[in-house]
Amino acid sequence: MFGVSTFCLHDQPLSSALEQITAITDFIEVMDEGLHYLEDAELLENYSVRFTIHSPCRGTNIASLLEPIRRASVEVIGQCFSVAAAVNAGVVVHPGYFAWTEERKKAQDQCKKSISELTRLSDNHGIPFFIENMGDWDYFLLKTPDEISLIGDAPFALDVGHAHQNHCLEEFLTHPAVHFHLHDNNGKEDSHLAVGDGTIDFTPVMKAVRKNRVTPIIEVATFDGVINSMERLKTIG
Repeated sequence: MFGVSTFCLHDQPLSSALEQITAITDFIEVMDEGLHYLEDAELLENYSVRFTIHSPCRGTNIASLLEPIRRASVEVIGQCFSVAAAVNAGVVVHPGYFAWTEERKKAQDQCKKSISELTRLSDNHGIPFFIENMGDWDYFLLKTPDEISLIGDAPFALDVGHAHQNHCLEEFLTHPAVHFHLHDNNGKEDSHLAVGDGTIDFTPVMKAVRKNRVTPIIEVATFDGVINSMERLKTIG
């Protein structure tokens, strides 16, 4: 079984995306951005499927050195937790970024502070959250395995495409993960290609998925790519 992210239909209203995706899977991750931003859980409650939610990330930064922005980012993600709790969904969270190389250490401290606050919020709402590794973008935290200690006891979400882009997928696969994002690329761009359209060897990826007993989320850029990914992943032993 594979879950599917609404990212593949991000240019359509969420209601339309859900109708199409529920036809192929009963596990959906809502990309809580743009047309799919969730003000409440009303729409999701109409579906008898399993959900996870990818919290807003393009306008938030839980590692911001500007304390009002960091606090606001935690508040926004906390609101996402409230929506998630209504449908018993886990939430994916980005670790944030820093503006200047010299600020890395302070940003890491801010990230840890935010994760501590998010842990309390997730406990209060009774839902889990997972911290995702980032692609090869300047100044983002958690791009390589040597930064995994940054998230402490928070569960880890392995984005396979991001790890491949940073040339460290093999190392990341050795770490326990409770959530997986599957998409392909050429090792240079975060292109969210269909599985098999890039250069990732998905055989060890699926071995790690099975070892961790996780239902992975297919997070590719097009709906056709999702269908192709499902078919190709089914052939991997």
